[in-house]
Amino acid sequence: MKAVIQRVSKASVEINNNIVATINSGILILIGIEEVDSQEDIDWLTSKIANLRIFGDENDVMNLSLKDIDGDVIVVSQFTLHALTKKGNRPSYIKAAKPDIAIPLYENFITQMELEIGKKVQTGQFGADMKVSLINEGPVTIIIDTKNKE
Repeated sequence: MKAVIQRVSKASVEINNNIVATINSGILILIGIEEVDSQEDIDWLTSKIANLRIFGDENDVMNLSLKDIDGDVIVVSQFTLHALTKKGNRPSYIKAAKPDIAIPLYENFITQMELEIGKKVQTGQFGADMKVSLINEGPVTIIIDTKNKE
């Protein structure tokens, strides 16, 4: 499971000219799921994200977590995070999980994230053509791969 975490002061997701998710201070999570991902990956990743100290304290030092600031979250599925680009110029997405595996894991990720932060998580729509807008604060962007827990 790969995640791109972006600290935002504002973010939204639009589908067919309708805003389906919008937040102010918090994080936007782009999540890519592989066939080999499991509930263990979800548990580890949601805990890591909820507790990442990427928000400024009273001295503007990144010492506060999403939980500390009671921040909001938008989760957007993004299979392209698993693009393989070694050969040629057309990316291969063979490592990305097919919907029958990815959708339940995506839904479990959202549920576990809500448990971690104690509030509702907003989302895009799995498989939809989405327009994602954000104001990345900092900018702060962090990439986490559950297969490389460093």
